[in-house]
Amino acid sequence: MPLKVLIVYYSFTQQTRLLVRNFAEGLEQQGFECVLERLIPLQGYDLPFVNTFSLMMAMTETFFRKRMPIRELSSSCFEHYDCVVLAGPTWSYYPSGPVLQFLDSHGEEVCAQRPVVPLISCRSYWRIHFRYLKKKLTRFRAQVEPPVVFIHPVKEPWRVLGLLMQLRGKMMRKKDSWFRKRYPGYGHTKEQGEQARVAGENLGRNLIERAVVS
Repeated sequence: MPLKVLIVYYSFTQQTRLLVRNFAEGLEQQGFECVLERLIPLQGYDLPFVNTFSLMMAMTETFFRKRMPIRELSSSCFEHYDCVVLAGPTWSYYPSGPVLQFLDSHGEEVCAQRPVVPLISCRSYWRIHFRYLKKKLTRFRAQVEPPVVFIHPVKEPWRVLGLLMQLRGKMMRKKDSWFRKRYPGYGHTKEQGEQARVAGENLGRNLIERAVVS
């Protein structure tokens, strides 16, 4: 029987989704069976935000770790897995609302007594995100692995300005504009996608080694 990995993820702007697909591909190349479970909010934020006030309100809510109710998980989430990958973006220093809701509602049932690998997509500040996840998962008796972190590659202050413009739907489209010369585009690069695939391969090798030893 192949080793099985469950990847639970939330992706707001589809950046985490791209990373997860490549990460799963790397695991599958090592012979793993991957099951992907996307967290879908019952009522999420609209993208782009209609005005700056609504964006600021969302940032305030996420800073205070507001939970976002999610659709019922598929029954496959509650099967046996050799590892769980919990993936999502950093929102105002913390995990996203759907991921927080998942941990509250199903975290112990899905993650208890299993290796759990956090996969984090962020602008820069991921350590508080990871510490919070580790604290929650440790309560569930999960074996928390080192995080796999992907940081948006553009330098500040263009990185934060580009994020705000993207969320407001105000991104400059002309590639020869002064802003796009400093901020070529939002999100992760193709190189980071390849890094995600390699990270999946590395995790697969590590899990195989553990299985052989045990």
